[in-house]
Amino acid sequence: MRPHVDQRQARVLSLVRARGSARVADLARELGISPVTLRRDVEAMAARGEIRRMHGVISRLEPDPAGAEHGGAGSGTGTGSGSGTGRGGGLVIGMVVPTAEYYYADVVRGAREVVEARGARLAVGLTRYLAGEDRTQADRLLSTGADGLLLTPNWEAGAPGPGEGAWTAELPVPTVLVERWAPPGHPAAALDRVASDHADGAARAVAHLAERGHKRIALACRETPTAGRLRTGFAAAVATLGLEPAPAWPAAGTWPAAGAGTAAGAAAPAEAEAFARTLDYLCAAVAEGGVTAALIHSDTDAIMLIPRLQARGVRVPEDLAVITYDDEVAELADVPLSAVAPAKREVGARAAGMLLDRLEDRGTGREGPRQHLDLLPRLTVRP
Repeated sequence: MRPHVDQRQARVLSLVRARGSARVADLARELGISPVTLRRDVEAMAARGEIRRMHGVISRLEPDPAGAEHGGAGSGTGTGSGSGTGRGGGLVIGMVVPTAEYYYADVVRGAREVVEARGARLAVGLTRYLAGEDRTQADRLLSTGADGLLLTPNWEAGAPGPGEGAWTAELPVPTVLVERWAPPGHPAAALDRVASDHADGAARAVAHLAERGHKRIALACRETPTAGRLRTGFAAAVATLGLEPAPAWPAAGTWPAAGAGTAAGAAAPAEAEAFARTLDYLCAAVAEGGVTAALIHSDTDAIMLIPRLQARGVRVPEDLAVITYDDEVAELADVPLSAVAPAKREVGARAAGMLLDRLEDRGTGREGPRQHLDLLPRLTVRP
């Protein structure tokens, strides 16, 4: 009979405290339980502040000088508890992100793991993409004692628009931009930053489809902070590989009215209308434009589009091969989809490490140059 969950977790805690650290895979074998079960236990124990986890390894929390053990971070929408005695001991890292769900859930996890491992504490502020909320959350975190900020501003194009974003370079603490960038000459361009190279990710998808024999490939993506970089990489790869351009995305005002052969009614909200227009574009691109493959951002859009495409006579993958971008749920489609996955967790981890290094170097006279780090996404090909 399997031991009760409390007994099992108590055994894990005892072993980790005795050894200092242990690999999750090794412990699972030793205890005779599946890695999935142990990872679930580890998540629960870390959330309660009993252990520290990072990259497949769990370790005990060292006691502070008063003998009290420090807790781990709370949920992605809250703050960590306590601070440890590691290199970042006593530091509070503020993190401002649009949401702690979907894409940014992994970004926050990556940052939290590094912050905890180095004995600091993470506090998270959410903006929900509301105008001005990024600055409000940054100010709030600073007022509660944040020593540095990991910042994802609400820039619609992923970079600041005209007259936007200069405040990020005027913050009184070291700041690292996360999944955002600023053009040369903009004040925020002088900040450290870590981001996914979405242009490279789009290019990888195009190259893979071209290797499979596709000559005309379409890009379908709604307007998000990722879209501009996807279009840049997509267009560059099409030109470099000598592919035939797909039909142009219709300019604003040239779409048929919603409801005219679309899935949305005349009074449909903007989200449904944008989805219907994407469906119309892909159908026309296949039927009239000779398109045989598409890169679709995001996974959820692709999963919703595919049955609608098939209902309109476009077979997937026979008539249209599909690669999705994000790889959050692509493998959960009826037929698992190949997808490009930005290194979300690593983006958060690298950004947190960069900020902690900057904080530790401050005032020592050995502060290094600013860094702009782009992490390349990975393409996962599924049958």
